[in-house]
Amino acid sequence: MGYLKFKADRIFNGFQFLESNNVLITDEKGVIKDILTNVDAGDNVQEFKGILSPGFINCHCHLELSHLKNVIPPHTGLLDFLCSVVTKRGFAQEIIQEEIIKAEKEMYEKGIVAVGDIGNTADTAAVKSNSKIYWHNFVEVLSFTDEKAEENFNHYKYVAASLASSIKSSPIKHRTTVVPHAPYSISPKTFELINDSTKDQIISIHNQENEAENELYKTGGGGYLRFFKIFGFDKSPFPVTGKSSLRSMLPYFTNGQTIFLIHNTCMPEEDVIWANQYAAANGLKLVYCLCINANLYIENKVPPIDILMKHNCHIVLGTDSYSSNWQLSIASEAASVRKYFPHITLETVLQWATSSGAKALEVDSILGSFKIGSKPGIIQLDKNFSLAKRIL
Repeated sequence: MGYLKFKADRIFNGFQFLESNNVLITDEKGVIKDILTNVDAGDNVQEFKGILSPGFINCHCHLELSHLKNVIPPHTGLLDFLCSVVTKRGFAQEIIQEEIIKAEKEMYEKGIVAVGDIGNTADTAAVKSNSKIYWHNFVEVLSFTDEKAEENFNHYKYVAASLASSIKSSPIKHRTTVVPHAPYSISPKTFELINDSTKDQIISIHNQENEAENELYKTGGGGYLRFFKIFGFDKSPFPVTGKSSLRSMLPYFTNGQTIFLIHNTCMPEEDVIWANQYAAANGLKLVYCLCINANLYIENKVPPIDILMKHNCHIVLGTDSYSSNWQLSIASEAASVRKYFPHITLETVLQWATSSGAKALEVDSILGSFKIGSKPGIIQLDKNFSLAKRIL
């Protein structure tokens, strides 16, 4: 078997930039064999402008909503956005499948090698069965009342089983877990059922995307009452705790889960401190997933990244869906982080996009870095992320 040799202006190995005289060596299948100096690498070295990086990890996406591209206008605010998603999902299955195919292709070509993908259905199963991307499927439960908790939970367990079964033929071994949607859509008993079924698993939950989410749990009122009316509720179906949504929700989890907190747009510093302390004391791992372009699309806000960095949070990047983004590109997410937080180094943002995401999804043995023996994919970038192209 022959070897392929790659050199660029800069090589980022998933953790840091290497010295400029390094050459990346792979076999013909893309398995990392070595990193050598120019002198030791010998002839037939392919040279690229810009940066070579491991493939990107997209830790939060809703592939099944790809048909909503350009359907919901930007800057509606979260509550109007949620109402639109709920009421505008009724597309023909052929259109849904066509847009899923396009979105998967786009992510692959833009260098994404793994996705934490949210789903309420098994609509994405056919595409994933033939995909070269690694998928961790988060089947998202919605269940507003304890009375319907078991019925709803069993429904989404069936969706998860259908999704997992239908992608068994994939050359890549995917994972599937059942997860809660958000604090404003899960009853206490439903939280308990999810906790019992996800011991030591990776799960996710949308967290504090809107100030009204905290108001809901603190007072029982606020903007979400309008959302609940779509489902036939005249008042909040959830207990009033007098605490933030995060402090009301997180204690339901007691089984060693790794929990992706998604968005965190309106997360105050005191909740970051509390959550990290609670997780450390109770055997949980927290991952803070940023989807900055979705935050800008929906509410024209950015997440509190400086606060998360100050408290050494495990940060990763996601794209969210085409219902709430202009593209499904981790390069674009990284570019927006750098635009709004220019003091954050290029190296740090690339870590979030590669090794940090791979570690969070527990695929860092094969993805996320140029570790010898891994097969992370290779992408070509420029420092502004205007270029992001798969080369292997």
